[in-house]
Amino acid sequence: MPLRVLRAKWILPIDQPPIEGGWIQIDRDRILALGRGRPPAPPEDLGDVAVLPGLVNAHTHLELSWLAGRVPPAASMVDWIRALMRERAAGPLGGQSDIIAAAERSLIEARATGTALVGDISNTLITPALLAAGGTSGVVFHELLGFNARDPEALVRQAWERVDKLQTQNPAPEPGNSEVSLSVVAHAPYSVSPALFKAIAAARRTAPLSVHLAESVEEMEFLRTGSGPIRRMLEDLGVWNDGWEVPRCDPVEYLRRVGYLSRGCLIAHGVHLTLPALERLREVDAVVVTCPRSNAWVGGGVPPIAHFYGSGVRVAVGTDSLASVGSLNVFDELAALRRLAPEVSAASLLESATRIGAEALGFGDHFGTIAAGKRAALVGVRLPNGVRDVEEYLVGGIEPRDIRTL
Repeated sequence: MPLRVLRAKWILPIDQPPIEGGWIQIDRDRILALGRGRPPAPPEDLGDVAVLPGLVNAHTHLELSWLAGRVPPAASMVDWIRALMRERAAGPLGGQSDIIAAAERSLIEARATGTALVGDISNTLITPALLAAGGTSGVVFHELLGFNARDPEALVRQAWERVDKLQTQNPAPEPGNSEVSLSVVAHAPYSVSPALFKAIAAARRTAPLSVHLAESVEEMEFLRTGSGPIRRMLEDLGVWNDGWEVPRCDPVEYLRRVGYLSRGCLIAHGVHLTLPALERLREVDAVVVTCPRSNAWVGGGVPPIAHFYGSGVRVAVGTDSLASVGSLNVFDELAALRRLAPEVSAASLLESATRIGAEALGFGDHFGTIAAGKRAALVGVRLPNGVRDVEEYLVGGIEPRDIRTL
């Protein structure tokens, strides 16, 4: 696409205040400049539209998209997990083709509602090719489980072999196309043994680590006492390890003990993190990825959004999967955050869904803000008459019909 200039009612660079009556100059897929007033060339006038960087869904599970509507909301996390496992064991009628088709549809819908970058959790590794084919950049976290793993190092080695094989088959894209990096990560403290946590951390490469943490009261009970619904679930599944030692500590301390707590680690959910635990995450520059709509669906509880921001820890935004949420629309997640934390500024919420998410995934040089040199991955939102606080409007709930990618 040739050199072009876009003009809109509002430009939200994210790393500076909104620009009223601003313009953005673009050369092919890169931003050259932005400003206010007279543009450097005749512009394409978008009218009453707010333009912001493409949104970042920092925690989702595209391969679970086929489960939309199949796993109802639950009163407890363990009840929801058991229902999820039953559905996954049964599988869709069309098998793997249905799983892939549903993931493709959900990715198209996510892009149509403004998502430009994703952090996707995958057990099966079907999604790197889908992201590349769909022109979506991000990180695919190849997630391992193994509470009673006999040879953790072998599990991790085999996982990286699968990743390396994919990357050999799909070499780095040409500039301007999607870029997908991969990482091998752990699922959660109740599904991954200490030895497997250590093996995953020891084999880490450049992409960040990720983990589901402090997601439910059952998880907290399990780490404190070694008993409760999670213990019974592991026993029912035949994966309980009699040699597992009860840590009797909070989840962040547990990650530290098993060598997994590292700079930039993505902590998904964190519903039951205390302020001291959040402060420890801040000290290691970890990132809490909050998914409040999913937390309510699975019976995990209400995340302490104001405490997240008050602690100074970096906060990103995710949707989780269509098995536990009604849409992968990050604007819907922002509206949930606004309802839960009216005291947090709209600017902070938007920064979480753009700049912080992009930096957390390792893509901060290309996504997350509107600035010279960044990718021109932009989203426009149609504004009604009379909007003065554009940031507050954008976190109040945006209808898909008012969103367009630019």
